[in-house]
Amino acid sequence: MKKVRFSIIAFCVLAPLALMAQKSPKFDKYFDNATLRIDYYRQGNFNYDTCILKGFVKQNTLWAGSLTQLLDPIDNGEYRLLVKDAATGKELYSRCYNSLFHEYRDTKPGHDSVATFEEVMLMPMPKKPVLVCLQKRDEKQKFQTTAVFPFDPSSEAAMTPSNATTPIKLLYNGDSHKKIDVVIVAEGYGKKDERKMREDFDKFTSYLLGQEPFKSRQKDFNVWGVGFLADESGVTNPLKNHYVNSAVGSSYNTFGSDRYLMTMQLFKLHDLLSGCPYDHIIIMANCDTYGGGAIYNFYAFSAVQEMSMWILPHELGHSIGGLADEYVDEELSYNDIHKMDQEPLEANITTLVDFASKWQDLVPKKTPIPTPPVKGLGRHDNGPIGVYEGGGYQPHGIYRPCTKCMMRDYADFCPVCTRTLNRVFDLYVR
Repeated sequence: MKKVRFSIIAFCVLAPLALMAQKSPKFDKYFDNATLRIDYYRQGNFNYDTCILKGFVKQNTLWAGSLTQLLDPIDNGEYRLLVKDAATGKELYSRCYNSLFHEYRDTKPGHDSVATFEEVMLMPMPKKPVLVCLQKRDEKQKFQTTAVFPFDPSSEAAMTPSNATTPIKLLYNGDSHKKIDVVIVAEGYGKKDERKMREDFDKFTSYLLGQEPFKSRQKDFNVWGVGFLADESGVTNPLKNHYVNSAVGSSYNTFGSDRYLMTMQLFKLHDLLSGCPYDHIIIMANCDTYGGGAIYNFYAFSAVQEMSMWILPHELGHSIGGLADEYVDEELSYNDIHKMDQEPLEANITTLVDFASKWQDLVPKKTPIPTPPVKGLGRHDNGPIGVYEGGGYQPHGIYRPCTKCMMRDYADFCPVCTRTLNRVFDLYVR
C-alpha cells in the first residue's frame, strides 16, 4: 500500500507541465450530472498538516457548477482540490479555496497545539476512476500535492445523506449550470421562529443583491433557502456563557475574536444542504449581536441584526471574491498571515513585490506611490484609485486600491474589488 500511495502522489506532483495549461475537458466525457462530496479532516498546526479522508458522499442533487469552466483559472486561496483521470493523469476539475485551519495555524495556539478541522469539497460525479488530489502552497506559493484519495465510481459506494432539508426557492433565474447558485442556511431558529425565518430569508436575499456589482448581476443568481427549526433560538456565545444546540453549531468568539461568528461542523452543514444545488453558502444566524465571518469558497456568515445589510456583502467579498480585508487590526490573533516579501494572493492588496499583477493598470499616471489618503469622502465615494498604505490587518507594508471600500469600512466596493467579483461571476455563467 505504501508503494502504491507514493506512486500516486508522485504522479499528481510530477505530472507534465503541458497538463497545467490544458483546456477545460468536455464535461459529458468525464462526468455525470451529479454531485460528489469529499469529506475529510485537516489536522495539524503551524509546522505541519495532514488530510485524513472521512468518506465520499453522493449529494441528493444534480451538479450545480458550470459545465464548461471545470479548471479554476483564478490563482487564489492557500489550497486546491485537483481531480485527475486515474489512467492518464489528465486534469479534469480544480477548485482553489481557503480554510479555517489556515487561520488557526497563524494564531498563538496554532503554533504548537495540534487541532483537527472538518473540511468539505464538491466536484461533479466522475464516470471513470479518478485521483482526488488535495494540494497546498509551498513557501514559493506553488501548489504541492499533500494527499491523494482514489475514487472509482464503479466499485466504491459513496454514502448518501439521510437528513437533507428540502430547499425553498427564493429567487430563480434559470439553469444552475449557467447561474451562481447561493443557498442561505437558517441557523439558530427555534420552532416558534418559522415566520421570522421566512422574513429573514427575504431580507438576506435583498442584502445579497443590494450592493454593486451583485445588484447589476441579479439575473445571474439563483437563491435558495434551507431552514431547520431547532428546539431553541439563537447561537452559542461563550463570552455570554450562552450555549445553544443549533442546526450547524455556530459560535461567536472564534479564535478569541468576540465578533468572529463561524462553525466547525462542516459535515453536518453539508448534510443539511444535500438536496439543494449550491455554489456558495450563506449562514444566516438568528442573533442580534454584531458578528460574521467568511472563508474563500467555503461559506459566509452574518448575524441577523441592524448591520446585516453591510456585514453580508463584506463577507461575500471574502467567500465569493476571495478578497482580503483592507482594514488595520494589529490585535487580531492571525495578523501575520501575509508575508511582506511576497505578493499576496488576494487581488485587492499588494506588497508592491509584483504590483503589475494587481491593479497597476488602473492607476492614473503620475499618481504618487504610496498615495496620500483622501479625506471627507461620503459612503458611496471610494476616492481615486491609487496605492494607499494599510491593509490586510497591517498598518505598514501592505497597500489597498482606494481610501474607502466595502472591504475596509462598509463603503461601496471599489473598482478593483468590483472587477474581481465580476471576473468570478463570469466563470459561473459561461
